[in-house]
Amino acid sequence: MIESAIAWLLNVIAAPEVGLTSVFIISFISATLVPLGSEPAVFAVIKANPELFWSAIAVATVGNTLGGAVDYWMGYQAKQTFAKERKSRWFHWLERYGAKTMLLAWLPVVGDPLCTLGGWLKLPFWPSLAYMAVGKCLRYLTMTTLLLYVPDGFWHRIGQLLG
Repeated sequence: MIESAIAWLLNVIAAPEVGLTSVFIISFISATLVPLGSEPAVFAVIKANPELFWSAIAVATVGNTLGGAVDYWMGYQAKQTFAKERKSRWFHWLERYGAKTMLLAWLPVVGDPLCTLGGWLKLPFWPSLAYMAVGKCLRYLTMTTLLLYVPDGFWHRIGQLLG
């Protein structure tokens, strides 16, 4: 049942007529603790509509940053649950560097939990959100620019192999 619901959601999101909407939704969901990558969606929209480059980057950044804010909020609310973990090295590092650590929110695997820990430690919200946005925007710019330099023939071969 879960697999069919996920397949349905992905089909709805992949509809070409909802390009920027799908970028926002996928970017938001991928920033929560759900393992989903948003870079392919951003790349696909930009590849299909090059004039949407900055719009897609902006929408992805906003969606991913808002997802990071949700992670932050979950951490803020979960403080009592994880009180015994406070002695770990991660917490000391986050307390030492504060909101600037949210620049690393773009990292795969650790970035989203990092946002959660930032909320748990009650790092200042607005500076944390600003650093998250900068890091996430730089990730989207870098990844999309690199992917755009890959020749179209490569993507066609990948499509033939998958399809």
